[in-house]
This record gives sequence, C-alpha cells and structure tokens, in this order.
Amino acid sequence: MDFAGIDFSVLLIFVSALVAAGLLAGLVAGLFGVGGGIVIVPVLFYVFTAFEIPEAVKMHVAVGTSLATIIVTSIRSFRSHLNSGAVDVPLLKSWILPIVAGVLTGTAVADMIDGTALTLIFGVIALVVAANMAFAKSSWKLADDIPGRPGRDAIGGIIGFLSTLMGIGGGTFGNTVMTLCGRTIHQAVATSAGLGLIIAVPATLGFIASGWNEAGTPPGSIGYVNLIAFACIVPATILMAPVGARLAHKLLQKTLKRGFAAFLALVAIRMLYGVLVG
Repeated sequence: MDFAGIDFSVLLIFVSALVAAGLLAGLVAGLFGVGGGIVIVPVLFYVFTAFEIPEAVKMHVAVGTSLATIIVTSIRSFRSHLNSGAVDVPLLKSWILPIVAGVLTGTAVADMIDGTALTLIFGVIALVVAANMAFAKSSWKLADDIPGRPGRDAIGGIIGFLSTLMGIGGGTFGNTVMTLCGRTIHQAVATSAGLGLIIAVPATLGFIASGWNEAGTPPGSIGYVNLIAFACIVPATILMAPVGARLAHKLLQKTLKRGFAAFLALVAIRMLYGVLVG
C-alpha cells in the first residue's frame, strides 16, 4: 500500500479506523483492567487486511505496533497506581529479569514464524482469555500467595513470552495469576500496570529490529512498528481509559465481562477461521 497514490477519502477511512481502535482499546482497558492490546491487535489486523497489507507481515506489524502503544499508555497508568500505593513493588522487581528473558524469547520466536502461525497463536490464546473472562469466579484460588523462586521466575518468563507473541502488556495474564494466588484484584491490576513497561520496551525494540528490512510493511513503518497507527491510537486510548474506569464503577461488571468475552471469542474465531479455512 502506497499512500502517495491513495485517494484522500481512503486515507481518511484508514486513520478513522485506527482512531476507533484506540478509543475502543482505552475503554476496554479502563473497564476491565486489561491492556488495550487485546483489542488493538485484532483491529489492526483487520484494518491492514482491508488495505491489502501482505499476509506475511500484517500480523507482525499489528503485534509490534500494539506493543509500542503500550509503552506510552502504561507509563501513565503505572504512575497513577504507584501513587495510590497499591503496587507490589518487590514482586514487580523480582519479575523484571525473568519477564525480559521471556520477552526476548518471544521476539525471537515471532521473528522465526510466519504471519499465519502468529495469527493462530493470538486466536487460540484469545479464546482462552475470553473463556476466563466469561466463566472465572473471584473465589477461585490456586495458592495463598505467589510462589517463591524458581516458580516465580517461571511465571514471569511465561507472562513475558506469551504477552510478546500476543502484542499485549501483561495485565491480562498478570491479573489472572495474581488473583489466583490470593492477591486482591486492586493490587493485581495496579502491579500488572507495571508489567506493561517491562514487556513493551524490549519487545518493541525487538520487533523494530526484526522487521527492519522486511518488505511489504505499511508506509510509515519502522520495522514492524507502524508510526501512523501509533500516532492515531495512543491519544485515543489515553482519552478513553478514564471514561472506562468511571463506567466500571457504575455498570454491572459480570454482565460487561461476559459481553466482552463473547466479542473477543467471536473475533478470535473469525481470525482462526480465516487462517485455517481461508
């Protein structure tokens, strides 16, 4: 896709779709305490599909761009939670090295596999996330606390690895792990906000490097990170996140979560169907 030869109205549609992705991502992040990447990645995937970005690179660019947006949005979120005193700082510090190791492994794997495989990974894990949102109960517990090392290191590595392949900030997996291990949802959300930076910075650099000389990426891309999408999504996400947070206190969370879980499941199934059936 060459923007130099594109009609202005088509370019306007492209930008509008990206802004809409940011608005929806911010709303979801505020409502459910999960990273907006779980929305940004599939929306970018379909926007890039509509604009005929090659199959070989469109999922990589969707994931890489999503990770780049998380750098900015997680700074704001983490500072807010840190000031509230809800962040488990010792736990976060203990996870830095294993999470970064998981991120580096994830970027290496993403560079080795094709776009179809990356789409399959996203679709399958998104279905698992949707099922967890729909059916998990707050009373479920696997342990009274986060395990000590080496179990804690293994958990951090897995969170970093899966989050990188998904293009998300770690809140989706971090919230689940911490609440299953006896932490309150407020502490889980606050601490998971810090995971975004730990994951997104090295992962974004990895996707930029691995896609540096890749042909077929959208105009305005640096490696697998599209700067046009980044510039459209970040302001919209920041604008809508506080709106979602306010709505979260007024609406029935159980119904909202099941509704979003159904939406996410449908998106994941559609992506999987497109890959497996065509």
